[in-house]
Amino acid sequence: MTSPGSKPQAALRGRQADSARRRARAAAAISTAAAAGQEISISSIARAAAVDRTFLYRHRDLLEQVHASQAQALSAETGPAVSSASLQADLLNAQQRAARLAARVQQLERRLSSLLGEHAWRESGLGAPDDIDELKQQNTVLEQRIIDLRLQLDERDQDLAAARAANRELMAQLNTTPRR
Repeated sequence: MTSPGSKPQAALRGRQADSARRRARAAAAISTAAAAGQEISISSIARAAAVDRTFLYRHRDLLEQVHASQAQALSAETGPAVSSASLQADLLNAQQRAARLAARVQQLERRLSSLLGEHAWRESGLGAPDDIDELKQQNTVLEQRIIDLRLQLDERDQDLAAARAANRELMAQLNTTPRR
């Protein structure tokens, strides 16, 4: 009869053995792909070893082997290795580009903020209407019309005053002349 603690121990040993078999398959798949000049990627190695991709990500040593094999395959395809100076120049260029892009993003954010603020101001009814120039022109036309109407009113007032004065004179003449 088995002791109560032996079943978990057996399960643990079984899982460890399974993990060791999968690790061996993954290592063999990496070696085979590198030797055959096949595509080396996490997906292709996982497929060849019949393991899940997460298995490779959980085992850092296998992941590093995949990345190292990828780098070797890439350097074999591209020619000589990259120098430290060229990598530093690339890094400096990338940093400068990132700084330029960050400045551009800030500029666009300020512009967007300004446009959104202006739009909100207009939509709230607090801002000046879009057709302010048209309203100013209409205001000028109406002011000119007021001036013209006042001049006409003054002329009519003068005509009325002259007519009243003439009526008064005629009335005065009629009242002062003897009747026959």
